[in-house]
Amino acid sequence: MASDTVLGRHRALENERLDDVGRERARGQRRRLSRVLLAGVAVAGYCWWRYLSGNPILPALPSIDPFLLTVIIFFGLMTAVTLGTMTFTGRSPHVLYRPEQIEVRISDVKGLAPVAEDVRRSLELFRSAMTFKRKMGGTARRGILFEGSPGTGKTHMAKAMAAESGVPFLFVSATAFQSSYYGATGRKIRSFFKELRKAARREGGAIAFIEEIDAIGLARGGVSLSATPAAALHSTDCGGLSGLTVLNTAPVQVERMVSSDVGAVVNELLVQMQSFDELTGAQRAIGWGVDRINLLLPAARQLPRPRPEPVNVLVIAATNRADALDPALLRPGRFDRRMTFGLPDKAGRRELIDHFLERKAHEAELADPEHRDALAGVTQGYSPVRIENLLDEALVNAVRRGAAGMSWSDLEQARLVTEVGLGQPVGYTDHELRLIATHEAGHAVAAWLLAPHRRLEILTIIKRANSLGLLAHGDRDDVYTRSKAELGALISIAFGGQVAEELFFGDVSTGPAGDLTYATTVAAQMIGSAGMGGTLISFAASAGGGDLVSRLMGDAEGRKMLEELLATRKQVTRELLEHNQHLVEALRDALLERHELIGGEIGRVLTEAQSGQSVDLRDRSALRPGS
Repeated sequence: MASDTVLGRHRALENERLDDVGRERARGQRRRLSRVLLAGVAVAGYCWWRYLSGNPILPALPSIDPFLLTVIIFFGLMTAVTLGTMTFTGRSPHVLYRPEQIEVRISDVKGLAPVAEDVRRSLELFRSAMTFKRKMGGTARRGILFEGSPGTGKTHMAKAMAAESGVPFLFVSATAFQSSYYGATGRKIRSFFKELRKAARREGGAIAFIEEIDAIGLARGGVSLSATPAAALHSTDCGGLSGLTVLNTAPVQVERMVSSDVGAVVNELLVQMQSFDELTGAQRAIGWGVDRINLLLPAARQLPRPRPEPVNVLVIAATNRADALDPALLRPGRFDRRMTFGLPDKAGRRELIDHFLERKAHEAELADPEHRDALAGVTQGYSPVRIENLLDEALVNAVRRGAAGMSWSDLEQARLVTEVGLGQPVGYTDHELRLIATHEAGHAVAAWLLAPHRRLEILTIIKRANSLGLLAHGDRDDVYTRSKAELGALISIAFGGQVAEELFFGDVSTGPAGDLTYATTVAAQMIGSAGMGGTLISFAASAGGGDLVSRLMGDAEGRKMLEELLATRKQVTRELLEHNQHLVEALRDALLERHELIGGEIGRVLTEAQSGQSVDLRDRSALRPGS
């Protein structure tokens, strides 16, 4: 019985909480109907008074001299143009959307499960803001900052919030506030927040979304910001190596200096973010009258002045430069909550792939869970927008070959073009063609033997962008840290091309130049930052200028450790390829025949060469994605 009572109270509180916005909207509708009714009664009374007094309902127009009328119209137009220009330059640039105009729901935002759950809680708190304040004494969030890389779903999520909240959605780009007229930017910001408050009073609540708020919210002059970004280093070069991620978390001190006009814009934004509850025009008029009457009354009989009515508003802003925003914007009371939209993990990418493929034509093989899992694996580092773009490019390939839907081959070609670039016909000499094929085969064999956990994706000797040839390889699963053995293996893979050239040609070309840069960078991270070399001193902690490689090269002991590590890893690669020259030859010959191997074709050539079987790449039936 007691449990039923508790459950009944919970349901009653839930119903009251969920009805905050609707109750405020109904109250506003009653106020507006009352005003219309009073205005109608006043007009009807005036008409009856004119009728009963024997006068026409509409008074006769006065006669006026045509010349005087022309002068009045001219000066009236001049005044209207002047006032119109001032009004137009200061009007709010927002676009108003009604909930029924927005089709996106939170359930449609895929690959962002943790953020979506937090958004739902924030939305519930927004809808129950009045109950939360009245019953619990708390203040609901009024500002949420969406931060993250481009294309991670920030705007999409804001639209979903507006649709599910059932209140007006005021969308504006921060650049739309900017104006060449002095002071107009501040007037636009004031006008925008005024319209936001009006919409909230009219509908019981309103949501504002400011896109790229860093355009008007950069730190003011003299403000020092500190940040510790995690920089990802990816290398794709003529030597043909890609797929490594190295973290550099060295603190960076950034000082932003902006003009006085921009500082004034930030100040206006700060004031408006803190001043949601303001008196309406009618309340200010009443207050003016009350003040005049109170001047005639004793202190004990003073009339109360009207108080501002709280409005239920939520301001959402999006940026991919949160570290550059003014710190005052990020304090509680303005943007109370910061939500980070990161790149989706493998499970999130699989969810996105399933979601997009429901709407895009595809062949039966892409309904296979294995193919979809493989696609989720090879799209590591992709944003939701980039995944959708990849599928669209695959559809373009399908149209070109006259198919009704995309296939796995279309996706592989789309990835090759979007990640590396279009193939460019180059008239290689026979020696160059054989040299480049041997170089790339050396990379691939080293990767296949030293890092079997990695996925060999693309091996080509077709010139694309700045690469004469390349090997693209990546992790089979999402990886956030790397061991000393893994980093060492990646350095050895980088030396695979140079070692193969030495073994088969007895000479070295300029092709390994990019590989050496790559290997040196990784080795510097191991020794100078991760403590994986002969010292526990972090060169990254040094206050001196230059990057990590420069600091190690400038230190005699550091340079020595760097050279020893690189020499050791090259020797490992040499010993490995000397014992497996037949694998390099098999892969080289396959490249010379096909010029490009994708996905499972690489592993198939090496597997059959190791077992002594002949290789027929025309038979693609045994190939599986990501094998």
